Amino acid sequence: MEKNGLTKALKTDTWVKPFLKQYKVALAGAVFLGFLTFFCAGALMFNSGYLISRAASLPENILMIYIPIVLTRAFGIGRPVFRYIERLVSHNWVLKMTSNLRVKLYNVLEKDAIFFRRKYRTGDILGLLAEDINHIQNLYLRTIFPTIIAWVLYAFIVIGLGLFSWWFGLAMLLMMGIMIFVVPLYSALMNGARQEKRKGMKNLLYRDLTDNILGVSDWIFAQRSQEYLNHYEASEAALREVDARINRFDRKRDLLLQFVFALIVIALFVWTSFRFPGNHGGAANWIAAFVLSGFPLVDAFAPLPSAAQETNIYKDSIEHLNQLEVQEEPATFDLTKVQGSLDMVVDDVTFQYPQTQKKVLQQLDLTIPQGEKIAILGRSGSGKSTLATLLRGDLMPTYGTISLAGVATDTFGDAISNYISVINQEPYLFNTTILNNLRIGRESATEEEVWQVLERVGLKKMVERLPEQLATMVDEAGLRFSGGERHRMALARVLLQDVPIIILDEPTVGLDPITEQSLLETFFQNLEGKTIIWITHHLQGVSMMDRVIFIEDGKLALSGIPAELAASNSRYQQLLAIDKGL
Repeated sequence: MEKNGLTKALKTDTWVKPFLKQYKVALAGAVFLGFLTFFCAGALMFNSGYLISRAASLPENILMIYIPIVLTRAFGIGRPVFRYIERLVSHNWVLKMTSNLRVKLYNVLEKDAIFFRRKYRTGDILGLLAEDINHIQNLYLRTIFPTIIAWVLYAFIVIGLGLFSWWFGLAMLLMMGIMIFVVPLYSALMNGARQEKRKGMKNLLYRDLTDNILGVSDWIFAQRSQEYLNHYEASEAALREVDARINRFDRKRDLLLQFVFALIVIALFVWTSFRFPGNHGGAANWIAAFVLSGFPLVDAFAPLPSAAQETNIYKDSIEHLNQLEVQEEPATFDLTKVQGSLDMVVDDVTFQYPQTQKKVLQQLDLTIPQGEKIAILGRSGSGKSTLATLLRGDLMPTYGTISLAGVATDTFGDAISNYISVINQEPYLFNTTILNNLRIGRESATEEEVWQVLERVGLKKMVERLPEQLATMVDEAGLRFSGGERHRMALARVLLQDVPIIILDEPTVGLDPITEQSLLETFFQNLEGKTIIWITHHLQGVSMMDRVIFIEDGKLALSGIPAELAASNSRYQQLLAIDKGL
């Protein structure tokens, strides 16, 4: 059942399957070298068994000893050599394939990175990069290669034994078939669901940990850090319990596998005793040869159950990759559609990420009139940052609509930058001149206009003191400037862009209180008359806003004018006290 799921996923696959044809020669070579490895191992034991038995009797000719010695050395050398070459070929093949997969994935992400977030959160994307590609790699190294090699070896052994005795060849067909087909199928049925559950739990932990580390300040502000730690520890405990169940089953399954193998060895001994009767030499020398040659089969067949039960994980990873669809934005957006007041309306919006049960936002209604300054507060995971992303059109609501001047924001495409700008926690400065970094806001801006916005944000004197002034090169990420200076440059970009709506996504995180207050005053002074949507985790500067809302578990829990809430709302008063450390 699990293998059928993997086969079905591979039939419709457009990511992994193309590389099977591209590197088919190397794939066939790896399988052949793997077969030679186990053939040499079996032949080594076969010759050793014959040599020991023959040396214990009186050989008629020295060649009866010398030839097995030579063959034993040859197969003894051949086994590690073929194994080493097989590892080189198979790993080279797999690493080429996964390297191309990563390049393809990065190209998809780079091509439409913003709209990619409509389906995936940061943790989901990192999970694709860190987990799913590695699972595809293991698909070949731990499942496809060992399985094909085992099947080829199985056919070779059954046919070979059938040449000596058709009925014993049939018996080995059935007994080895238990090791190759029955036990792996049983393992897949019993443990496959647990493996898939474990992968899902690990992905969820990975995503939640990523998202919550990025918003750890919100948990601390809401005084719910211990709640998150308890939740995370409970999730880890559940994962460990699933791991324990898998390990318990694996031990029982391996015991069953060893029992079947013991039956095969006993069957070989009994069959050879009747097939090669005799005492002290002669035909009896072949008994040890045949029996000992069966022992290397353990190394070939033992990995199959584990490989079978992991196919669901690989199927899941292949499906994740094939579900990647680049969200094509409209080639052009008719700007004449946007007329009248630039009010933003959130109408009965519900949002949840794909493959998750939790709703980030639930039936949220909100109207932001043009020119209003609104602060959005809430703990990490409450949905405030997701709301900001929805407002800009980078995500689409699961239900409901978000509109700007009556037009759904997710239909704007790149044209949304004519109306909305974002200043986030870590404004990025590129490794080019200050002038080029600021002209990102508007490429046609003159140097005079650039100096004007630098003066407005309080950076003109600092830039004038630089030896090359506007031509000064900025280090990658702008690390030569302080956090406050980087945020002021981001504001200068926005002022050059001159859009009516500004989203401030926690721009003061990590700044000291004095710098934070100064920066906020600069923001609000220079953005006077524009719509300001401020995502924040604490209340410093909120008194300068027209309205403040608090989102709790995806719902609007608090809304009002800051001064009125501070005077009459007990919950807001409590938040103020927490923010001041009282």
